[in-house]
Amino acid sequence: MNIPYLDFDIVQCFVLRISDFITIYDILLYMLCYRSMNIVVAKKLTKDFNGLRAVDSVDFEIKKGECFGFLGPNGAGKTTVMRVLYCLIEPTLGDVKVFGINVKDKPTLIKSRLGVMPQEENLDLELSVIENLIVYARYFNIPKQKAAPVAAELLSYVDLSEKTNASIKNLSGGMKRSLLLARALLNSPEILILDEPTTGLDPHTRQVVWRKLNDLKARGTTLILTTHYMEEADRLCDRVAIMDQGKIITIGSPACLKEKHGGNLEEVYLKLTGRPLED
Repeated sequence: MNIPYLDFDIVQCFVLRISDFITIYDILLYMLCYRSMNIVVAKKLTKDFNGLRAVDSVDFEIKKGECFGFLGPNGAGKTTVMRVLYCLIEPTLGDVKVFGINVKDKPTLIKSRLGVMPQEENLDLELSVIENLIVYARYFNIPKQKAAPVAAELLSYVDLSEKTNASIKNLSGGMKRSLLLARALLNSPEILILDEPTTGLDPHTRQVVWRKLNDLKARGTTLILTTHYMEEADRLCDRVAIMDQGKIITIGSPACLKEKHGGNLEEVYLKLTGRPLED
């Protein structure tokens, strides 16, 4: 039997190509699995305040790398859910895990991997813009010599370099929101939690914040936000949880919810709850 001649260089090249293919395939598979991993899981999350049930047995999962929004009016329970996620308060009932860690077990570890942009402006009025960042970095055990250049870089990122040494009292509302975003990024968080990130901002500044958040999402940061702005949810969120009176009514992508129920997100909310979002 004649054995065909095989050129070693061709065989070696073929093997390398197969190896390259397997490597690329493995990487793509890993990326797909990575994106589908749940970074936050809540089961029957319930929170009571002095007999008042603010959050009523809600279930949700948030995937690594997505932007997930809680949509609803004031009093719907959105902010309470967020405060449980960043370990400011403990749930009354239910199980909540962030990074696979129960929020009751190791809150300090969870906090070290989070960035939080609160709804209220809790900047230190006695410190300058950059001092607010450097002092805040101490919470993450970031020494001043390392915090200073990081702070300067973040101020550039949010277009506040010209205000480095300015007093907080001299900043506009939009500048304060931008500084809060910079502060939330000091520890290079894996999850960024944003409670009404553009409330009170003019349309132009709101667009600027949206661009920054989309950029962070493109870099792999998981975004979790609350909002009552329909356009904000449409522009930023991969999925939204519509909340009303402490309950999650439905979860889905803005596009799917609009297609399923008809109209825009505000009309979807009205159809599902029987009342307008601005109530």
